[in-house]
Amino acid sequence: MNYDKDQIQKNAVEDHEGILTIRGGGPRRDWNGIHYKQGMSAKNVGTTKLSANIATIPPSGVAYAHIHVDFELILYIIQGRVRHEFGPGLKKIIENEAGDFIYIKPGVPHEVFNMSDTEPVVAFVARSSAEEWDNIIPYDRKQDSYTEGRPLML
Repeated sequence: MNYDKDQIQKNAVEDHEGILTIRGGGPRRDWNGIHYKQGMSAKNVGTTKLSANIATIPPSGVAYAHIHVDFELILYIIQGRVRHEFGPGLKKIIENEAGDFIYIKPGVPHEVFNMSDTEPVVAFVARSSAEEWDNIIPYDRKQDSYTEGRPLML
């Protein structure tokens, strides 16, 4: 599924016949309150099982509640501090900061908050899905439910 804001610039990829490169992380794209440097995925380098990029959450920003369907995600916080509210009803809380690795299992509802009013959060994001955002659905903390079949576009 291609979203209007999911603009891939394939010409940013250098193909060296077996090793592909995006210099400087590629152009910026926005999704769900987060700024992403274009990384690598099925959409631009033909990956089949993974995708990765750099995410930036602006000061006081929020990555709204959602669920990753059938894929794992690992984050490495490069800069800043985040608070994850997660689990049923988003009632559990964990805080992470620069230098922390975070693993999010498939199906765990979560919402991410930048804890600073002045500094962005910058993180390396790796997914076990080549499609980046196609298998993510919104989660309603009040209903403790998700909306089946509706892509998350905030």
